[in-house]
Amino acid sequence: MTGFDPIDLEILWQSLIATVNEQARALQRSAFSPIVREAGDLANAVFDRRGRMVAQAVTGTPGHINSLAVGAANMLAEIPPERLEPGDVLITNDPYKTAGQLLDVTVLVPVWREPAAGGNPEPIAFFGSTIHHTDVGGYGIGAGGRDCFEEGLWIPICKLMRRGERNEDVWRFILSNVRQPDHMAGDLHAQMASGEIGAQRLALLCDKHELDDIEGLSDEIIERSEAATRASIRELPSGSYPAAAVLDLADGSRIDIVCSIEVDSDAGEINVDYSGTSEASPWGINVVRNYTHAYTTFTVRSCLNPEIPNNYGSLSPIKMVAPEGSIVNAVLPQPGTARHVVGMFLPNALLKALAQIKPESAMAEGSGAVWTMQVSGTHDDGKPFITAMFTYAGGVGARATKSGLSACSYPTGVAAVPIEVVEASAPIRFHSKKLRHGSGGLGAQIGGLGQTIEFSVDTNRPWELNAVTSRLTEPPQGIFGGEPGAAGSFEVNGEPVTTQNRMTLQSDDLVRLDLPGGGGYGTP
Repeated sequence: MTGFDPIDLEILWQSLIATVNEQARALQRSAFSPIVREAGDLANAVFDRRGRMVAQAVTGTPGHINSLAVGAANMLAEIPPERLEPGDVLITNDPYKTAGQLLDVTVLVPVWREPAAGGNPEPIAFFGSTIHHTDVGGYGIGAGGRDCFEEGLWIPICKLMRRGERNEDVWRFILSNVRQPDHMAGDLHAQMASGEIGAQRLALLCDKHELDDIEGLSDEIIERSEAATRASIRELPSGSYPAAAVLDLADGSRIDIVCSIEVDSDAGEINVDYSGTSEASPWGINVVRNYTHAYTTFTVRSCLNPEIPNNYGSLSPIKMVAPEGSIVNAVLPQPGTARHVVGMFLPNALLKALAQIKPESAMAEGSGAVWTMQVSGTHDDGKPFITAMFTYAGGVGARATKSGLSACSYPTGVAAVPIEVVEASAPIRFHSKKLRHGSGGLGAQIGGLGQTIEFSVDTNRPWELNAVTSRLTEPPQGIFGGEPGAAGSFEVNGEPVTTQNRMTLQSDDLVRLDLPGGGGYGTP
């Protein structure tokens, strides 16, 4: 430890949290995409000069936040601080180095400060953000892409801005390859502006507390977080705790998630091993290592001591083994636009393993990933439209002392985009949206309810639906004697959908979604 006064340290820490929260609020207020503005599908964090995540905003999703923690370090490894100049901004959507899909774009804004001894300004920190963009060309938000190159535009790690000016070649490449360039440009500017707000606030913080940089502060925060995490692991019994869960898709394919949580209480470390998990899928549901690690660490930490800050230090004691080329460690060019379907399902297996260690913190299986929809087509006057991704959630599994939450998007933090916003963005008409009564599994505590949504599209022309659903035959299982929740159902005009591909529908077609309910906890 570097010996900060406890009161000063708490003031500095709360100031950092306030800064990244302000960064996130600015991004949500100014973003063009409803999935960011309304649903909060974003991540914001501050990093030290070495690329270590120091603090994150309280908004956002674990898949984005903990992937950003690795992605920012990857960006700075390729373009180190020494190669940056004031006004530079970095960008990438490399799925294998960041969040696992091309639609998630990461922007990194440096914070510049002149050394106390004089000289040229140097970067002392970085404010990063990852958000889901409406469109990056290619296939769109679905699982039908056959490889990552078919899924959209790949932006390598590069400079979006050079010395405060647009890197015009990069901007032209990006905006020439997307269907809605105004939306793309608007969201990129929102990411940069939010990073600049963070940079300004951090500069004021350093001035007020006479800090030349944040390296000593980040050391203190990270070391304390790691020590607290290791201490919470040392309270657990050493051993190996295996578990598995089954995920099914609309085309009838089955995915086995197999994991073993190995606790080394002496070292204060946990290793999660996914050996035995299904091989990669031909569908675009494959998960890169970063995204698997993100939801793995989130789930484990939620059962340890969730009050410990989420940063480089608290993530370090949690190790992971994921066989290369499996569905939880995708490699080039395996597709992964819909990787959330598997990534958000991982906690169902992990919580089964953790239930053997901390049953009071366990939870029955829930619906898993949110169901995602994207609608595109043309108005009657021939003008094209495309919706941002809109999402719906089923029921969460019951807990030891509480029923499961209904229509809640655990383990992600994404909210449902309001019906009014979706209808305003495209000619979509919702016929119903209601809780699915009786869908929660019975138990001493009952599983959360799923929901039912029905919608059509008001156009006289054919339209296209990119839909990603799951758990249509394998219902969420109960735990400790609890009963399963109801499986889901995905129908068009009353007929089950059995494909993962994008579908062409007609003006009078009715889409019905019945989302799964959560499993029960304990004997009913």
